[in-house]
Amino acid sequence: MMTTTIRHAALAVMLTAFMSANAHAEDNALYRQFGEKEGLARIVDDMYATVIVDPRTAPYFENAPIRRIKPKLVEQLCVLLDGPCVYTGRPMKRTHEGQNIDRAAFNALVEDLQAAMDKNGVPFHAQNKLLAKLAPMYRDVQDRE
Repeated sequence: MMTTTIRHAALAVMLTAFMSANAHAEDNALYRQFGEKEGLARIVDDMYATVIVDPRTAPYFENAPIRRIKPKLVEQLCVLLDGPCVYTGRPMKRTHEGQNIDRAAFNALVEDLQAAMDKNGVPFHAQNKLLAKLAPMYRDVQDRE
C-alpha cells in the first residue's frame, strides 16, 4: 500500500515536471523560430546594416549610438518573443522623443526588419506574429504635433 502511494506520488511529480517543461517549450516556440538570442542578434545586425544606408531611415541614425542600441533591441525583441530576457533599455516614448519620426520612416524600418528576418530564414508566420507585437509601438515612437 505504501509502495503504491510512493509510486503514484513519484508519477505525479514526473508528470508535473514533464507538463511544465512542455508548456515552457510551447511558450517560447516563437523565440526559438527566430534562432533565440543569437538569431535575434544576427537579425538586428542585418537590419542595422540596412537602416544606416536606407535613405528613408538613415537620417534618424546619423548620430545614434548604434553599438549601444543593438543589444537593447535584441533584449526588447527577446522579451516580445517570450524569450528568457529582460529589457534594460529606456521606454520607447522617451527614447524617440523629438526625433520627428513619421509613419513613412516607421514603415521603412519595418521593411528593413522584414528583409533581415527573410535573410535569416524566419518563417513568414513567425514574422507576422512579431510585427503584430511591434505595431502598437508606433504610438510611442511617432512624433506628436
